[in-house]
Amino acid sequence: MTQFTVVESSKTVLLVIDVQRSLFTRPHPVFQDSKMLDLINSLVERAHLYGIPVAYVQHANDSILKEGTNGWKLHPALKPGPDDYSVHKTEGNAFQEPSLRSIIEARNIKNVLITGLVSQADIRTTSLAGVKQGFQVFLIKGGHSNYNQEAPAVIEKVERELESAGVHLVEPGELAFQ
Repeated sequence: MTQFTVVESSKTVLLVIDVQRSLFTRPHPVFQDSKMLDLINSLVERAHLYGIPVAYVQHANDSILKEGTNGWKLHPALKPGPDDYSVHKTEGNAFQEPSLRSIIEARNIKNVLITGLVSQADIRTTSLAGVKQGFQVFLIKGGHSNYNQEAPAVIEKVERELESAGVHLVEPGELAFQ
């Protein structure tokens, strides 16, 4: 019997972190990139259906993610809706961005669903920061990845660490909204 994780939609935000073009051009490909992109799009569709705000977070730096460049743009498979938010950051922790904090405060958000790139970097940092700030953080299994040569092992290690820190790991099919 499947056990569902029920999340209150009116108090939830979906963060799609750093799914940007240049990260898909690294020497090692993003692990299960097509599967991850399909899952993210499915999650976004469900979020829209339940009125859950979606925030697309984009990282900027002085190398492959220079703000405004083609490589900095969202992956073309993503399809942000007209009411979705765009959050630009220069640090790993998305919660440091005032625009994301404004979204969270305005909607009295308590639950944060996290998906995107890179598992051992910004996904990890943002997830840990969310727990530290008192949010119920849900990391979507299969909804995050990296371009490390040892990607599956890295993902497993990050998930174990985050789970022990209080992050809820959830299979997408076991996530229910009310």
